[in-house]
Amino acid sequence: MKIRFLIPFALVVALVAGCGGGGSADVKDEDVAVVGSEHIDKSQFDALIGQAERSFKSQGRKFPKQGSSDYATIKNQAVTLLVQQAEREEKAAEMGVELSDEDVDKRLAQIKKQYFGGSEKKYKAQLKTQGLNDEQVRRDIRAQLVSERIFKKVTGDVKVTDGQIHDYYIQHPQLYAQPQSRDVRHILVKNKALADKIYAQLKAGGNFAALAKKYSQDPGSKSQGGKLTVSKGQTVPQFDKKAFELKTNELSQPVKTQYGWHIIQAMTAVKPRTTTPEKKVKESIRQQLVQQNKNEAMTEWVNDLTKDYCKGDKVKYQVGYKPNPDPCAQLNATTTDTAQ
Repeated sequence: MKIRFLIPFALVVALVAGCGGGGSADVKDEDVAVVGSEHIDKSQFDALIGQAERSFKSQGRKFPKQGSSDYATIKNQAVTLLVQQAEREEKAAEMGVELSDEDVDKRLAQIKKQYFGGSEKKYKAQLKTQGLNDEQVRRDIRAQLVSERIFKKVTGDVKVTDGQIHDYYIQHPQLYAQPQSRDVRHILVKNKALADKIYAQLKAGGNFAALAKKYSQDPGSKSQGGKLTVSKGQTVPQFDKKAFELKTNELSQPVKTQYGWHIIQAMTAVKPRTTTPEKKVKESIRQQLVQQNKNEAMTEWVNDLTKDYCKGDKVKYQVGYKPNPDPCAQLNATTTDTAQ
């Protein structure tokens, strides 16, 4: 169990994108950046870089040297993540999202119970292994709780109607229909001469399973004596046609496909095509659409927040720490292109 509870970078971008340029509070020597009145100090940045180094080491990879383009990428991601967390907390306060030290303590207690059986000794040992301290873990938990509560607040009114569920069901028939199917067994070989030889042995009473295990070139069914279940339209055309036109227990003559020569035997009757009734999948569709609509609502909120932070003097970076390329410059370029 790794105790770094920062939301993954890609997820943070999806939840809260932020950028900015000019001045709010002054940047102090120990700061990486300032977001509004929130100071992000270098110890937070160093902790993220340390986490990245340990991650590289655990994967047997060499950590990029300072000054390299790979190191610059990691540095940009770390600064961006820290700025986004600060922006998120600032916006959360404006939205009335409240978070107490007790909330953090409660989540940490849950984590200790789930992963360490409630043992403080095991928890601290894991922190030492990962080069972390309790303050860093609590900071990460706070950031995660803020993100969860923002998501809940932004998406709290999202609903899906029965009509929307019905429309989705009608528009996606392929998701709820099961095609014809049947159980067959086959032997696949590379040349017709061998296929004819095997076919003759089978017609003379040869053991299908034994011959399949001896000769078949299909690794998926060979060990099963050639047995497999096929669905209509889901195998190569020549195999599909023959598999579904055979009578039960009937043996085919060798059939050529792009894979070689098949001898096919139908083991069961064809099971008819079926469709799952809407009432049986209604709730699963509802859950899917609710999550989809929540994601869309969150994306819209993210876009609005991004524009807000990019148009104002809400973020100031320490010299040498401003992400390159500048996220706001990219956003402005995209906005200009779209307008044109």
